[in-house]
Amino acid sequence: MNPLVVRSVSRRFGGLDALVDVSMELIPGERRAIIGTNGAGKTTLFNILDGQIPPSSGEIWLFGENVTAAPTHRRAALGLGRTFQITSLFPKLTVLENMLIAVQALTPSHFSFVRPIEAYPQTFARSRELLEQWSLWDAKDEQVHNLSHGVQRKLEIVLALASEPKLLLLDEPMAGLSAAETHLTADIVLALDRSTTVLLIEHDLAAAFQIADRVTALDRGRIVAEGTPDEIRREARLNEIYLRGG
Repeated sequence: MNPLVVRSVSRRFGGLDALVDVSMELIPGERRAIIGTNGAGKTTLFNILDGQIPPSSGEIWLFGENVTAAPTHRRAALGLGRTFQITSLFPKLTVLENMLIAVQALTPSHFSFVRPIEAYPQTFARSRELLEQWSLWDAKDEQVHNLSHGVQRKLEIVLALASEPKLLLLDEPMAGLSAAETHLTADIVLALDRSTTVLLIEHDLAAAFQIADRVTALDRGRIVAEGTPDEIRREARLNEIYLRGG
């Protein structure tokens, strides 16, 4: 059963066609990159996939279930996770506190705010396990706003992994990073277990080609090319699109 099937999805905002007849299919464990200049429709597609906005037409299938009209929480329950272009962390809380919130959100106690963390040993243990696994435990007491942008991106990906997603959407994980931070973040994505399928939007083509098994190129809401990184590199039309800026 494929984790994601997109069938002829279009989205119109007034007189603007943000997406036009977009179809794609991901196989289990695949790493797929979506590339394109600003305004190509990449984030609109992600917002449709996770249920923030509905398509004007077409269908979205997750793990064999038609979720075109399903709310965001239903898609998350099926195994969909997402990060965003702008980090969605709590900057004045510590790394550990952010992790605890993410883990507790998945438990029946997620609306309990007045009991001490000692009352939830499993939540603490799971938070520690994730932070240690991704080499963030030593920074557990650091407030997030003191972290470098690259480490914040890393933490955000780890928070998304708290729900053990079967399909993870990464919206420009390398945005605003230095070359060293980009390398670090790419390594994190490459290190993810293949039990998690990954779909990412990325402007850094070198990083996208390093990570992806296949690449889908969007331009003005339409798919204009699809293939392996080597095949996409040879697409003359993409050079024209990037030279004109969209």
